[in-house]
Amino acid sequence: MQQIDRLPESVAKKIAYTKGRARPGVRPVFVVGCPRSGTTLLYHMILSSGDFAVLPVETGAFCFFGLKYPNLGSFRQRRRLLEFWLSSRWFAVSGLEPSSIQSRVLEECRNIGDFLRIVMEAMCRQQGVGRWAEKSPAHALYIPEIKRSIPDSLIVHIIRDGRDVALSLASYERISPFLWDGGQTLPALGMYWKWMVRRARMAGRQVGQDYYELNYENLVQNPSDTLAALGRFIDQDLDYERILRAGIGSVSQPDSSFKGLSSSGDFNPVGRWKQKCSPQELAKFESLVGDCLEEFGYALSTDSSDRRSGLLRVVTRAFCVSQIESIHWLKGRPALRHFVGITRNQGRP
Repeated sequence: MQQIDRLPESVAKKIAYTKGRARPGVRPVFVVGCPRSGTTLLYHMILSSGDFAVLPVETGAFCFFGLKYPNLGSFRQRRRLLEFWLSSRWFAVSGLEPSSIQSRVLEECRNIGDFLRIVMEAMCRQQGVGRWAEKSPAHALYIPEIKRSIPDSLIVHIIRDGRDVALSLASYERISPFLWDGGQTLPALGMYWKWMVRRARMAGRQVGQDYYELNYENLVQNPSDTLAALGRFIDQDLDYERILRAGIGSVSQPDSSFKGLSSSGDFNPVGRWKQKCSPQELAKFESLVGDCLEEFGYALSTDSSDRRSGLLRVVTRAFCVSQIESIHWLKGRPALRHFVGITRNQGRP
């Protein structure tokens, strides 16, 4: 995902932040979704609306720090977390002074949600803004943990056509959800998308009214109305024209995994699979994840006779899901997570 090393001065001057103390009743916003689904674009749009603290990197709070330091009820663990964070790039780009968080982390922090809130509230004070948002795609897998530790949080799940997601993941080459080399094929990446969006939706339904879904395609093709509806959910005026004028990050510079396309005049990230996938690839892909595509409102492009689900498809589905779930389980075990590269692909700078 695209990261911003710092907020450019020209951009900072465009945004009229509300100075002073946080507005009462405002709630933190978590933008989640399968990687390459538009989480970065949506997050930068929210930041560009004003009055949000700007953190130029993904925090990885629940998918990295929370796994590395699982027992923050211990003073020793809190101190180790604080020392690690203060020596990291996360702290370097935050603009904070150690004194702004040290005492609160050591005295008040009991879980990773407490830690994230302490850091982000300090950033709000430092930047003179009223609220904060966070974007780490892998947090789609940690919605229950987010709500338990930050009860007033709002979860925004952005969903993109799994065919375009798989193409982007294959081109991106920085996310490997499988331990085997064949895991970079489009059908395998499609299974990863299917597993992740369904898991997030299931958790979101348990959250209830604090969970919101939107489609990437609607955001790109009808941004004004899509943002207006989202704005009502998060209680923020997401005026598209003002967002364009601020233009933070990928709002003004698309974050495409296809090199050279983001700056071309015919850049269109919607439906790229129609030109880049062969009929045979699509038939295999849709035989594995077509049910999920239809569940999320995406029409299939192949005839049912071309995507017959035989024994091989059943075995492939079971194998992919077992791989994904095993890796996710290992990442949650401190003694075992180094076997699957826990520091990789977690939004870490």
